Amino acid sequence: MSLTHLDAAGNARMVDVTAKQPTVRAATARGSVRCSPEVVATLRDGSAPKGDVLAVARIAGIQAAKRTPDLLPLAHVIGVHGAVVDLRIVDEGVEIAATVRTADRTGVEMEALVAVSVAALAVVDMVKGMDRSASIEHVRITAKEGGRSGSWTRDEGDA
Repeated sequence: MSLTHLDAAGNARMVDVTAKQPTVRAATARGSVRCSPEVVATLRDGSAPKGDVLAVARIAGIQAAKRTPDLLPLAHVIGVHGAVVDLRIVDEGVEIAATVRTADRTGVEMEALVAVSVAALAVVDMVKGMDRSASIEHVRITAKEGGRSGSWTRDEGDA
């Protein structure tokens, strides 16, 4: 297996995708924030001291997807043509899913992962005053579509 982000001398490099044709691509990532039952109750009744936690996290995730190349030095600047960040309160905390879409020369897996990660960070930031032990867990790609390698979905056993 060759590493595409290294040159012959082993130096990091940005992969040249100039010759690739743009295609429709999508990626979905998931993760969660685990927090105390008291925080879950506060999220469910909408009484968090800092305001609407899920709305802030949703916007943070969408914004983050668009800023991925600012965070990852070898990521390409691509058109993020769609980004959906869904948050769901569950008994253990908040589950987060992000799907990012483009019609470009390279995939959006990193954009989906960054969206989930930053949405999770926003949740932690909004609840840390109530629960210092809140933690981000299991951030991962769960599906991708398009590009040379085609479609892929994570097996349930891989979660």
